[in-house]
Amino acid sequence: MQVYSHSRLSSFENCPRQFRYRYVERLPVDTESIEAFVGKRVHEVIERLNRFVERGLVPSLGRVIERFRALWSEQFQLERVRIVRSEVSSEEYRGMGERCLTNHYRRHYPFDGDESLGIEQRVVFPLDADGRYRVQGVVDRVVRARDGAIEIHDYKTGRFVPTQQRLDRDRQLALYQIGVQASHQASSVRLVWHYLLRDHVRVSTRTAAQLDTLRADTIELIDRIESESEFAPRPSALCSWCEFRDICPGAAGAPAARERAPVAARATARPAAIGPVARAAPASRAVALQLRLL
Repeated sequence: MQVYSHSRLSSFENCPRQFRYRYVERLPVDTESIEAFVGKRVHEVIERLNRFVERGLVPSLGRVIERFRALWSEQFQLERVRIVRSEVSSEEYRGMGERCLTNHYRRHYPFDGDESLGIEQRVVFPLDADGRYRVQGVVDRVVRARDGAIEIHDYKTGRFVPTQQRLDRDRQLALYQIGVQASHQASSVRLVWHYLLRDHVRVSTRTAAQLDTLRADTIELIDRIESESEFAPRPSALCSWCEFRDICPGAAGAPAARERAPVAARATARPAAIGPVARAAPASRAVALQLRLL
């Protein structure tokens, strides 16, 4: 059976037709949303900052912003980046990325409040005893806090900050907890979200019973996906951001971009994971990129 990720599961829940295009037919995509582009660049810079801190080096905020601008200039191509909110320019989006990094740097400087156990750590783990249902993901950062607890950190670059009640039901980091808890033998785990643009940090925890319920619910969802044959489109506010909008028969019935206001849908900090997760750069390339940050 296919190894699933939170992104793969969410894609099916949001729109089965998008899931079919993305994961079944694996249609090629040569564009990405500006939100995803900003999120990638911010994550790349924070990853390198965290790796420098691991080595006892803390670059200045000016160097961090300089590196972000360099990455933006190197990789931004107007023909490849989709901007749905046409009233917001690419330069304004770049400014949002810089604000995310500035907020993060100023809140955590001098970056000595915890110990990194994993940066961009890939986890693959079973949900059942037989190992038939498997999940994978990449954790932005795993740390040991000063009180000894393990924390799973996730960086978000969007505008939307969910309520605490919603975060207490969040699936993504709770799934990661299952994998991290097994590999680190942790008895106490906290889930930590960094909403960088708004400079908010949110924390949640899960009980063993809640994790058992999550396993069962996720297995049930995977069974539904595996038995699906229609993959009918589900028009919604998300359609304007979908990479398959031009070919989807359901997109014509979707709400217009201006009408769809669920800001959460526009706040995607990271692109969907497709197939095996492979975000970490080879070691030699990672070192070269890190050195360029200073």
